[in-house]
Amino acid sequence: MQNIRILTEGDSSLLIEFGKEISPDINRKITATVQLMKDQNIEGVVDVIPAFCSLLINYDPRVISYDEIRERMLALVKMDAKAGEQKKRVFEIPVCYGGEYGPDIANIAEHAGLSEEEVIKIHSSRDYLIYMLGFLPGFTYLGGLDERLHTPRLANPRIRIRAGSVGIGGSQTGIYPLDSPGGWQLMGMTPVKTYDPERETPILVEAGDYIRFVPVDEDEYNRIKEEVDRGEYQCVVHEGEV
Repeated sequence: MQNIRILTEGDSSLLIEFGKEISPDINRKITATVQLMKDQNIEGVVDVIPAFCSLLINYDPRVISYDEIRERMLALVKMDAKAGEQKKRVFEIPVCYGGEYGPDIANIAEHAGLSEEEVIKIHSSRDYLIYMLGFLPGFTYLGGLDERLHTPRLANPRIRIRAGSVGIGGSQTGIYPLDSPGGWQLMGMTPVKTYDPERETPILVEAGDYIRFVPVDEDEYNRIKEEVDRGEYQCVVHEGEV
């Protein structure tokens, strides 16, 4: 973490670069810095946007100057990352794999030289770190996909992918939070809304959290969907040490 740089981004933003590679260590430092900023409640900070290797901070120059915010951030990034760490949160996300819910799972299995059952077992066997959110509100960029499941994007992207679709695009896996175009290979669907503008906290997860995909059958999918539609469903969330 010796290569941290603070750069000017326009007249009301600064960018902190924590490195050049995507790694859990850099992500933990970014997440810890965000938490330290929340704890200190720095007046004048308008928005904080974490990415794979950087942190963009938008501020109100009428409240805090560039020099002031830069000095505050220099002090924060020098602090021990553990000082800003929260408990690890792992969200269980139920997924109905294959069939109409995952029309490309056969492609993924063929590309990997595996059966569909093996693909499901591998995909649901680990916790995925959320490196960042973007593209769409609540769209999760997850790290940790098993190399055996790396699958090229579709040659011809779909015009519409349904909200809740779980897919693979290259070396990444994730959940589409809204209906949208997209080129990822679809392997399943979750009834959980990772983004809901009617919810008190519209985006379900944050960068630095983890997602654990849990296979369910169609009956269980429909049961959970009914609870989601009634606003009664609560994801299982495990908390522990990072």
